[in-house]
Amino acid sequence: MTVVAAFAGLFALLILGTALAAVMDRAAVALVAGRPLGAALADPARRGAALLLRQRTQTERPDFITWPLAPVAYLMLAAVGLSVVPFAPGVVVTDISTGIVLWGACEALTVIVVFLHGWSANAPLPLIGGYRYVGIGLPVLLLSMFVLIAAALPAESLSVVEIVRAQEEGQWNVVRQPPGLVLFLMLGLMLTLRGPFDYADAEDLAGGTKAEASGPHRLAWRVARLAMLVSFSAMAATAFLGGYLGPVLPGPVWLVLKTVAVMAAVIAAGHMIARMPPSRMLTAVWVVLLPLSFLVLLLVGVELLLWP
Repeated sequence: MTVVAAFAGLFALLILGTALAAVMDRAAVALVAGRPLGAALADPARRGAALLLRQRTQTERPDFITWPLAPVAYLMLAAVGLSVVPFAPGVVVTDISTGIVLWGACEALTVIVVFLHGWSANAPLPLIGGYRYVGIGLPVLLLSMFVLIAAALPAESLSVVEIVRAQEEGQWNVVRQPPGLVLFLMLGLMLTLRGPFDYADAEDLAGGTKAEASGPHRLAWRVARLAMLVSFSAMAATAFLGGYLGPVLPGPVWLVLKTVAVMAAVIAAGHMIARMPPSRMLTAVWVVLLPLSFLVLLLVGVELLLWP
């Protein structure tokens, strides 16, 4: 029964979270533009229906296998990444000792999937978006590696379940290493193609990898991006905010509340932080963010040696 409950929780969180993320995204746009929030609540459904009914166009000689496969693979990576997140004690789809490694594999494959989406269209702007994303995304993945290892150090395990258990016995990782959560949120912006890390689908490329996508294909790509936002937010809430831990309320409720809070933070940052030129962003990642993430890992290790 626990496996059934875990699968039910995964699909419920992924589906309902994606719908909520779409509403929150449009509400953030309305707030930034100074428009009423009422229309923003129904806007995702209206835009989704319009894309479903819109005629699909295609470029000359695209890759008919990999182009539609990219949104599906993006969505599957979101589901696989979410599978290592426990919803309650003993309620997890994939309880493996290397859950952090599995999540890291999903991160790396996301870079490949986004590049594949840009390459498969056989058009210049999507291809440029794909190459720019690879150039920025690969060093950001190194940042994520240091941050997640630091989060796993108190548990002395790469299991996501053990990371939550260590926070139950000690303190939440956000208290032990607050810069780690901030750095991990930057990874979320990169994985979901938002804000300062939106080099794949940027407006200066007329939409980048999705420039030639239309109709249901464009809708599938949007849904996959939102699903990855839900998956990332659940992982961030689990690794740094204690996951299902909390008083009074049931564990799954706490996980949902924390996931929504992280989603709101990522969406707000995506709309408020401007994108830098790629060369300047690469300099910031290699010179500032990566050394900072390694410093966080070093400080957490020293802390555990001195005050276990």
